[in-house]
Amino acid sequence: MSTPAVKPIPADMHTLTPHLVCAGAAEAIAFYVKAFNAVELVRLPAPNGKLMHASVKIGDSTLMLVDEMPDCGALGPKSLKGSPVTIHMYVEDVDAAVAQAVAAGATVTMSVADMFWGDRYGQVEDPFGHRWSVATHKRDVTPAEMQEAMSKMFQ
Repeated sequence: MSTPAVKPIPADMHTLTPHLVCAGAAEAIAFYVKAFNAVELVRLPAPNGKLMHASVKIGDSTLMLVDEMPDCGALGPKSLKGSPVTIHMYVEDVDAAVAQAVAAGATVTMSVADMFWGDRYGQVEDPFGHRWSVATHKRDVTPAEMQEAMSKMFQ
């Protein structure tokens, strides 16, 4: 009997998967459940209670999390005084999704509005310092139309 080959990309995973370092990964999981309807998949606590690995599913995507471990160089955005990374999430209703995230404790950093590239779009920061852009695609725009609309915006 032959054994089936191991897939190089596990089932239900995508090529890119965000992996967030959080000061309080367990609390972050609870927040993502409330804010983004996340479903917890895995939680691997170390003997000291810190999470060595965890993952949740938001929509069709997996998000991995780990607690801060300064001795390993793993620091979250709060320890680093911010993050240059924004996690982008498409949803059915951006206004409702942002309102839900705010009710769970997120802070609006960019109000939801219709954008020249065809999305209704806004941004929030979660209580752990991670930035999220949230959008609902409303209309298809060609690259030329997008360039023209952007140019008009800066006039």
